[in-house]
Amino acid sequence: MAEHRIGFEVVEREVRKKSFGILSVVDSKGRPHSTGILYGVSPPQSKLAFYIISGSRYTKVRHIKRNPNVSLVVTFPHYYIRLAPASYAMFRGAADFASIDDEEVQWAFRQKRILRMNIDTVLEEYEIVVIRILPEPTVFCYGIGMGLNELRKSHEIGSYKVRIPDHRL
Repeated sequence: MAEHRIGFEVVEREVRKKSFGILSVVDSKGRPHSTGILYGVSPPQSKLAFYIISGSRYTKVRHIKRNPNVSLVVTFPHYYIRLAPASYAMFRGAADFASIDDEEVQWAFRQKRILRMNIDTVLEEYEIVVIRILPEPTVFCYGIGMGLNELRKSHEIGSYKVRIPDHRL
């Protein structure tokens, strides 16, 4: 996997456009456990963090309490050319818990309609927690910012890493 011409700014811009990702946690036996989630992103001028609202009794919450190591994969499927592999960004990091009243959490969940609807629903129905993911500096990517013709030349050309700037960590 090579360093690539596409920078973190491009990856961050694309990730901010989405709200669905796959969260992977580690269970008590060291096995991965993955689940689809809706996420919000911290304000652009602050440290990069991802926020996920969950019921306090969900499996992912129990696993994070035991082992904070997680990954978050955000995919970018090709809706018109289904056989083309989806682009993605994978963030690895440590998860902890934030307050629902935290300004950044509130800001993150006000940015998209689906997130506003989600927060309103869970606040009414569940005992909730906010999972905060603080990513490691390296983001593993495939195909973000690249055209399908470019990716057709070699599937390996699509794999690259970007580094989150130090002031965002």
